[in-house]
Amino acid sequence: MTKTIWIIGVGKFGWRAYRRLAAASEDTHFVLADPLQENLQRAEGPNCDLIKSDGVIYLQQNLHSMNKPDWIIPALPVHLAVEWCQARLGALRLRRCEIPSAADALLPNPMRGQDGNIYTSHANFKCPGDCEEPDDFCTITRKPRKKSMFALLAKLNIPHFRSKVIRSHQLGPGIGGYRPEQLFRLLNDIRQSRTPLLVSTACRCHGVITGLEPLVDNL
Repeated sequence: MTKTIWIIGVGKFGWRAYRRLAAASEDTHFVLADPLQENLQRAEGPNCDLIKSDGVIYLQQNLHSMNKPDWIIPALPVHLAVEWCQARLGALRLRRCEIPSAADALLPNPMRGQDGNIYTSHANFKCPGDCEEPDDFCTITRKPRKKSMFALLAKLNIPHFRSKVIRSHQLGPGIGGYRPEQLFRLLNDIRQSRTPLLVSTACRCHGVITGLEPLVDNL
């Protein structure tokens, strides 16, 4: 049975994901979304649809219960799960909020971005692009693996915030993605929330965290 993968963003990481996954399976149909034609034209082939579009807009307009892929690969420089939720709910119902400084002390190697997100990693070195993310040890240090980042962030305890995590599953060496159902569950959790949220996407080693505040009076 043919499976479908949407790759949102076809720059360096999205192109690498497509190349590796397309070479590994002839039974996968790809949808590649990117605003730049030069990024898309590299991937021309019988097993893919090329969509010239901003990735967040494409996901917001096309992902719904009757039209969903098996996997979504986020490969653009924004927190796609958050951007999609914001696009679906609108600025009157959901806004970003600052993540309290207390979070930094609870995270390994935290780095705050200009976008207000916190980027966190168990690694203080550059990871290889083809890491297979083994369960029990780090491929670089060969030491036992620390607690998986998605599990660590799920337990992140910051007063007045609840933590919600989208786990990124490994689809191939150095390639992470998630099921559409994970996004639908997150959207539903945000709709029902009356308190600020720390929304993360994370694999075993790395994660990104965004603070979100539901505007309760408009829900």
